[in-house]
Amino acid sequence: MIPSTLKLSNFFSGPTPRILGHRGAAGEAPENTLVSFQRALADGAGFIELDVRGSADGKVVIIHDATVGRTTNGRGRVSRLSLRELKRLDAGYWFTSDGGATYPYRGQRVEIPTLAELLSILPQIRAIIEIKQWRPPIVKKVIEAVCRAGKERDVLLATEKNRIMREIRAEISDNDPPIATGFSYGEVASFMAWLAGNRREVYRPPGQAMQLPCEFAGMTLVSGQTLEAAHKLGVELFVWTINDPAEMERLLRLGVDGIITDYPGRLRALVAGR
Repeated sequence: MIPSTLKLSNFFSGPTPRILGHRGAAGEAPENTLVSFQRALADGAGFIELDVRGSADGKVVIIHDATVGRTTNGRGRVSRLSLRELKRLDAGYWFTSDGGATYPYRGQRVEIPTLAELLSILPQIRAIIEIKQWRPPIVKKVIEAVCRAGKERDVLLATEKNRIMREIRAEISDNDPPIATGFSYGEVASFMAWLAGNRREVYRPPGQAMQLPCEFAGMTLVSGQTLEAAHKLGVELFVWTINDPAEMERLLRLGVDGIITDYPGRLRALVAGR
């Protein structure tokens, strides 16, 4: 079950289903930017999901890819560019919602934000912070930024990488600071193996919420059985990345705890209609 200190976490307060904006509102505005996070909140997201990496001068910046070419007008690896160099890039350069007919955010001074900037400018947010970078390590700096902003109870730290998750858990051992965590790839695999083995062994969940796709490698991950088992363990289950309203509705009927989407406004309309 969720440790008592984490049950008091503001991250898990309020009713489900939770509306989680993927990289903000990535279908409506340039992903992982302040304008995208603001759009997600305006569209009804109670939570945002974001990705962090480290710059060459050790600053924690919000960006998904290891390189800047897909989302900005620059080139190169994030880890080899200083914060000053990253700030010069146009983070809205390639955003289009009409197949490339228009690029409405070009030249609009949309920057790559730092984690500290986000937590200062939007102090009301609750966020899943996915740590992408293993080397050089940034886990300690991420946690320091969260604690400096007083957001320990408002975030959930996530990563797919087992080694990064081990580092996260080492830093927040004994719930000090009391930061919630997700499940790494290996931890999800262990849960699924336990479930496939008919739950014969004692299983203690390592985190408080799982982020899963509906399917992986031809195997269904999100099902009534998965949800039942997770809920008995006190674990919430969030599904990504769901943009089709019919699929959103199916998952809501199934009883998932949250949906991660590029279009939080679509999900908000469905939840309100229920």
